[in-house]
Amino acid sequence: TQAVIICPTRELCMQITRDLQSYTKYVTGANIVAIYGGASIDTQSRDIKKGAQIVVATPGRLNDMIDRRRVNLSNVRFAVLDEADEMLNMGFKEDLDTILSQTPEEKNTWLFSATMPDEVLRISKNYMTNPVEITAGTKNAGNENIEHIYFVVHARDKYPALKRIADSNPDIFAIVFCRTRIETQEIADKLIKDGYNADALHGDLSQSQRDHVMKRYRSRSLQMLVATDVAARGIDVNDVTHVINYNLPDEIENYTHRSGRTARAGKTGVSIAIINMKEVGKIRIIERIIKKKFTQGTVPTGFEACEKQLFSLVKKIHDVEVNENAIEAYMPKIYDELKDLSKEDIIKRFVSTEFNRFLDYYKNAPDLNASVGRERERSSTPGITKLFINLGELDSLDKNTMKEYISEVSGVDAASIVNIEVKSSFSFIEVKTEAAEIITGTFKNARYNNRNVRIESRGDSAGSGGSGSRERSGRGGYEGGNRRSSSGGGYSDRKSYGNRSGGDRAGYRGNSGSGERKSYGSGRSERAEGSGRSERTYSDRKPVSDRSERSASKNSSESSGERKSNFSREKRPRKQF
Repeated sequence: TQAVIICPTRELCMQITRDLQSYTKYVTGANIVAIYGGASIDTQSRDIKKGAQIVVATPGRLNDMIDRRRVNLSNVRFAVLDEADEMLNMGFKEDLDTILSQTPEEKNTWLFSATMPDEVLRISKNYMTNPVEITAGTKNAGNENIEHIYFVVHARDKYPALKRIADSNPDIFAIVFCRTRIETQEIADKLIKDGYNADALHGDLSQSQRDHVMKRYRSRSLQMLVATDVAARGIDVNDVTHVINYNLPDEIENYTHRSGRTARAGKTGVSIAIINMKEVGKIRIIERIIKKKFTQGTVPTGFEACEKQLFSLVKKIHDVEVNENAIEAYMPKIYDELKDLSKEDIIKRFVSTEFNRFLDYYKNAPDLNASVGRERERSSTPGITKLFINLGELDSLDKNTMKEYISEVSGVDAASIVNIEVKSSFSFIEVKTEAAEIITGTFKNARYNNRNVRIESRGDSAGSGGSGSRERSGRGGYEGGNRRSSSGGGYSDRKSYGNRSGGDRAGYRGNSGSGERKSYGSGRSERAEGSGRSERTYSDRKPVSDRSERSASKNSSESSGERKSNFSREKRPRKQF
């Protein structure tokens, strides 16, 4: 054996072997053998015995074969460490020491790495003598042909955002990077369930499974490949349009490895990062490393995603190649079936056949974008003022019931309430500026479920006193206190603006006719993304039996023609603007 090439993964090992076999196709006596785990060690031993000028191997399997005395590296003239930093990260330091100790003192050692962190420099000192560094392009810099975009969403909305991005790029051919094997499989399973051509690639797959997945991806039978960093090291596929970082890598330098999967052979590509607000700082670090600026993107709206899909379908219809001979025999019957429809009707029905599922799915789709930094003080629309109110979903209010409540208490016409954004324990309301003062004035002494209601200009709220540590986060930054996340086991430490208690959360429910919280959008298909909110159980609510009694009481009152209101103020005549 004249040369040994060591690489971290089976996929990369096989890729290098294929490339070398292609390069040496017309070279006499050049025999390349791949050695990696997951395949028969006896078969690999026989291949070595036949004579192998070049051995391409993963550290674990090569070390195993050295122990079995099936590989002799005493005559090696070239030792190559590919992705050396990754091999160290994977815990192969002892294996590398053992392997290199079996090679001659005098040899050429080559070390390749897409990035050059300090760890790689330490490797060069340990395994190389008087090393010479050769840099192709700018060190650690990203490909000039790659556009870098990040989207800021709440953690609960990451998966819906991924789907929204995919739907807005109908011809997407992407690699989606996740941090762990479990998450990789979970995201792939969700995508498959939701109708996408996707699959997972990670270390828990057998070699035959990995080969099958890669064969499907290379043939473009897969739209999205969901992978871990390690498994993706062996991916060498042209025409990848997008690299999507579902999670940023633990090692920031690995971002270059990921993004380098697109924009190959002089083509262009897009590298996307889906992050939460706390990760914006990491984006700035990556910018310094790759010497490229990111663009902050806006997660497409449901309408925009539908529009992209619609015109992609129209283009396919327009560009499809018609096999006249094959369909000619069927055309008379088709004409007869469609004779009562106009050209416009046929087009509408044909498009709707393929497109209705997107329309149904994105009907009333929420905005998934999260604000970065401090909220803007006021609405940017002239003549509109944004207000804050300390009532929200926990009070069983939605947009409609909130609008009705504000209108009834203040006497302002509902048409003056332009938009309402309902959060968990508070809401933002956009109203005509001339109505804002009336609303804030009439709510000064208002009560809801025996507690004070606070409604004020958003600008006043943002600039008011209180702790400077309050963050404008997904819950708006107006709750204060130590509200624990839903995964943290409840809300026992949550502070609020009133004497909210679980038993009094019935709130104003309009005409729902039930003491239970309303459920909206239940008619959507299983694929509907919603807003990412799931059903939760709150430890401070009253037992189910108590809620049932309230429900029965409410049903009784409404069936007799009565309607009980929780508003503590008298109704006022409507004011129109």
